[in-house]
Amino acid sequence: MSTDTVRAGAAEEAAERRREQRGWYFYDWACSVYSTSVLTVFLGPYLTAVAKHAADADGFVHPLGIPVRAGSFFAYAVSASVIVSIVVMPMAGAAADRTGRKKPLLAAAAYLGAAATTGMFFLDGDRYLLGGALLIVANASLAVSMVLYNSYLPQIAPPEERDAVSSRGWAFGYAAGSVVLVANLVLFTAHDRFGVSESTAVRICLASAGVWWGAFTLIPLKRLRDRHTPSGGQASAHGWRQLAATVRDMRRQPLTLSFLLAYLIYNDGIQTVISQASVYGSEELGLSQSTLITAVLLVQVLAVGGALGMGRLARTYGAKRTILGSLVAWTLTLAAGYFLPAGAPVWFFVLASGIGLVLGGSQALSRSLFSHLVPSGKEAEYFSAYEMSDRGMSWLGPLLFGLTYQLTGSYRDAIISLVVFFVIGFVLLARVPVRRAVRDAGNPVPERI
Repeated sequence: MSTDTVRAGAAEEAAERRREQRGWYFYDWACSVYSTSVLTVFLGPYLTAVAKHAADADGFVHPLGIPVRAGSFFAYAVSASVIVSIVVMPMAGAAADRTGRKKPLLAAAAYLGAAATTGMFFLDGDRYLLGGALLIVANASLAVSMVLYNSYLPQIAPPEERDAVSSRGWAFGYAAGSVVLVANLVLFTAHDRFGVSESTAVRICLASAGVWWGAFTLIPLKRLRDRHTPSGGQASAHGWRQLAATVRDMRRQPLTLSFLLAYLIYNDGIQTVISQASVYGSEELGLSQSTLITAVLLVQVLAVGGALGMGRLARTYGAKRTILGSLVAWTLTLAAGYFLPAGAPVWFFVLASGIGLVLGGSQALSRSLFSHLVPSGKEAEYFSAYEMSDRGMSWLGPLLFGLTYQLTGSYRDAIISLVVFFVIGFVLLARVPVRRAVRDAGNPVPERI
């Protein structure tokens, strides 16, 4: 084979890889709007208001006969959605690795989540149980789809490209969140001019996230390709058996498990801040919905630059050191949040700026760092465990947040309780020798990691 033929083949392979990478970015573009507009901005305050409307004279609702303070219902619903995710994610990961058919599974999860989100248009009056049910379905569907989406990363990007590719994916997601939030802000602040009530405007914003999610999912479904494996069978029936086998296999990769434990802890804090920030701003600080939208929009804009900037820092200092630096920033930002004065949007914007600069990068680099610790051929299987750390085990933070508020009646106490996740996560991650972990997984060690 001639040198020119080899070069042409390599160029064609690189072009196909970049095409897949661009398609892969667009799933972040599609689904991140749910995380931003629904989970971070609108659903928390709105569902809390719906629950309060349905509450008894003492401020409690009674789902399944259990007395729950209305202000805690959203946090508990988030925790419940995560527990459901734990049940279904192992089945998705096992099915993907056994059949090699990730795209049909990704499509099913994405469109179920998009449909549940679109259905939030019907959340009005005292239908807090409907809101909780749709939240559980949408969150669990997102978690399953992210198992499959993340498992593509080692297949579409060689080791030296993964930090950059993962960071670009997160940047795409935050850019999409910014675009949709601008439209949300226009609709919400000028709802009278559009001839709709404030409640209807919120429900339109919630439903539009589902429409966006479903529409843009078509792009990755067109560009990503399945890598078929020789194994088959009824993979979904063996989901938990496969998870048990994955955990046993991970015991032969103790450093990979050590990283997952650290990630489980600090990401629990990140996910809780994302989901509860608007509730804290509206209920404790007395900020208006338009102020919260503007603050989250600021987070989205800065998170694009933050994800790309931390990707560049990782090329110089390594992903591990860059993540550790971000955890210090998270700790300081949350501590500052405890002392924020009520009714002072400027200081809330300052806090949002700090979150935006570290949010995307800490998540993107964690994803790319983990991809180096996955043995070849076990991507979906290991990313199922990763996603259980990412979303599937992120129930402790919302539960702690909700319980702290239920016991103290103070959202400030609830928010400061989350600092423990970042401190413990920092200590555990600092102890992981990542270069040795990459070698133990049988992968080439990048120059900087």
